[in-house]
Amino acid sequence: MSNQALLEVIALDARDAVAARAGGADRLELVTDMAADGLTPARETFAAIRAAVDIPLRVMLRRTDGFAAGPVDLLVAQARALRAEGAQEFVLGFLNPDGSPDLAAVEAVVAELDGCPWTFHRALDRAADRDQARKALAELPGLDTYLTAGSAAGVDAGLAVLAAEAARQGEPGYGARILVGGGLTLHHLPALREAGIDAFHIGGAARPSGWGAPVSAAAVAEWRSALG
Repeated sequence: MSNQALLEVIALDARDAVAARAGGADRLELVTDMAADGLTPARETFAAIRAAVDIPLRVMLRRTDGFAAGPVDLLVAQARALRAEGAQEFVLGFLNPDGSPDLAAVEAVVAELDGCPWTFHRALDRAADRDQARKALAELPGLDTYLTAGSAAGVDAGLAVLAAEAARQGEPGYGARILVGGGLTLHHLPALREAGIDAFHIGGAARPSGWGAPVSAAAVAEWRSALG
């Protein structure tokens, strides 16, 4: 990456993707069903978005609302189908009922990804012990990013945690990039940039008219401008 901060935008379809790219998004997170906080999109949706834009796409691997993996064989099958369609980057994250990472599920899916880069998403913000979770996941192949707000309650509540974790970058368990998302607003950017954080994720902020409307290229451009 250059010195320019990374801006990742949630896209539900090709129209979203085109608008996000026009506004200056560097990467897209592809999901469906935001009522369930983002599930795996259809293979056909991925193919349509891939045909519409030329920027990196990270595809969600998640079958149900919440952070339980559900049937792992179905997750693996979805990963296999998406890779066959050309997907090269992914987003996933599963927890056990006690709040520890579900390493069996994560490892099974990651094995199917065969080295593809992936983000461990906001399951980290629901982990019983963030430090333990990071260290448990650290050696998994392809893990290069944590999508996190620093708190299950969102960035407002998580700013101190995000700054503290950014200060630990490079320590065991802290090698992956911090991608901040979850209640993120433009007002948070100065403090986060000051902490050394350089990657940002927006969903609703790219849709001033709500999730029933498409991504606004102008809204994305405002974030691009703020980030430089």
